[in-house]
Amino acid sequence: MTDHPAVSSIDAVAAELQVEAGAHGSRRAARTLVSGTSQRATLIALGDGAELAEHDSPPAATLQVVVGTVRLHTQSAEWTLERGQLAVVPPERHGLQALGDAVVLLTVALR
Repeated sequence: MTDHPAVSSIDAVAAELQVEAGAHGSRRAARTLVSGTSQRATLIALGDGAELAEHDSPPAATLQVVVGTVRLHTQSAEWTLERGQLAVVPPERHGLQALGDAVVLLTVALR
C-alpha cells in the first residue's frame, strides 16, 4: 500500500483541488486518497465544462459527486449526477463532463 493518510477530509481536499484545477490549463486536478492492491479512491476536481474523455472501465467502480453536477455517459446512455449522489460506473467505455465546477470521488476495484 502506498503512503496515504489513514483519514482524509474530503471537503478540505476537494477545496484544494478546485483551486488547483482552476489554475491548470486542463481545468482538472486529482489526488489519490487510498491506494492498495485491490482498490483505489481518487478525488477529482473538474472546472466547468472540463471532461474526462471516453475510456475503458475498470473491473468495478463507483462515482460519488462531492461538489456540483456531472454528466456520466456511455455510447448508449447518460446520467446527470448531482452533489450527494453515488453511481455505479458502467462496465463499458464511458466519459465524464463537469456541468459547472465539480468534484467527484472515484472508487475503483483493481481486480
